[in-house]
Amino acid sequence: MQNFLLSMLIASKLCRKSTQLGFLPQNPFLAFNSFTCKTYSQLREDSFTVSYLIDSCGLSPKAAIHASKSVRLENPDKPNSVLSLLRNYGFSEIQLSKIVKRRATLLVANPEKILLPKMKFFLSIGISNTDLPKILVSNPQFLTRSLNKCIIPRYRVLKSILFNDEEVAQTIKLGNWCFTNLRMDNIVSNVKLLREVGVPQRSISLLVTGYPDVAFFKHAKFGEAVKTVLGMGFDPLKSSFITAINVLGKLKQPVWESRLKTFERWGWSREVALSTFKKFPFCMLTSEEKIGKVMHFLVKEMGYTSEDIAHIPNVLTLSLEKRIIPRCSVVQTLKSKHLVKNDMRLGGFILLSEKQFSECFVSRLETTLMVR
Repeated sequence: MQNFLLSMLIASKLCRKSTQLGFLPQNPFLAFNSFTCKTYSQLREDSFTVSYLIDSCGLSPKAAIHASKSVRLENPDKPNSVLSLLRNYGFSEIQLSKIVKRRATLLVANPEKILLPKMKFFLSIGISNTDLPKILVSNPQFLTRSLNKCIIPRYRVLKSILFNDEEVAQTIKLGNWCFTNLRMDNIVSNVKLLREVGVPQRSISLLVTGYPDVAFFKHAKFGEAVKTVLGMGFDPLKSSFITAINVLGKLKQPVWESRLKTFERWGWSREVALSTFKKFPFCMLTSEEKIGKVMHFLVKEMGYTSEDIAHIPNVLTLSLEKRIIPRCSVVQTLKSKHLVKNDMRLGGFILLSEKQFSECFVSRLETTLMVR
């Protein structure tokens, strides 16, 4: 009878925490009925686990109840040592809460044998104290995978491709999911193909560190992108070759064709569109809505031709509200006062840095307004 009453008390406590979020029925007898298959000891551990996840890890009651399905804590000793280790390696309380929410089983890992060696390894290859918590929160699998059987062998493959730890660290930082989940033989085959067509090491490093998701593509898909880029006339010795592979690898064929049709509607022939892609491949990643808005403003309202834009396609990636419209307004005002040439090219002011534009145009306008 005593055990029955204690079990009822624990079930009621769990119920009170969860009913705030509508997770369990408010009646503790109904809650207890759902736990009848559990022993008193299990109920007690469940209650402690949920309380610990809320009080020590900062999880919400709903998140704590969900996380308690994957881990059961008997006492605070081991989870306290895990949290202490993570704090010593720069984890904030918010980061601790996030990583526990995503991988609660880390709380029962051996901090000295399982977690600490991995933390030391990542720091040893150049990952900073600031970046390490961000990487591990983003991908807790780093702390659950074997150091000797998974992480170090994969690191060695990247090191053989990139040759220095700084670039390996950058790849892990940007492509941590690729590093732990995708097959390494793909990146090895992809890099081998690039070397066969004459791509220099600096461009290979650009691909792996800058676009790791593309570097890890399945080899057949990657090979198609390389073949297409070569067919378009890109020079393997230039970095634009890698940029084009990145863009083509991310765009499905129907989307690619739709982008071309969008440009055609604004007066570009297919040849002009492809030539523009060679000049600035990122223009094809611009959404059709953004292309339409920029083209409409520059062509319909400002009087530039679509050919003017084809000469500087990177304008399509600039912010319409924060850069294009304000700068055009300043230049139009200066034109109206005959302070700049009426036939000034778009590239003559739209691509300047903020400092250059301010010195060349804004200060001139301010001076004029002050004189008046």
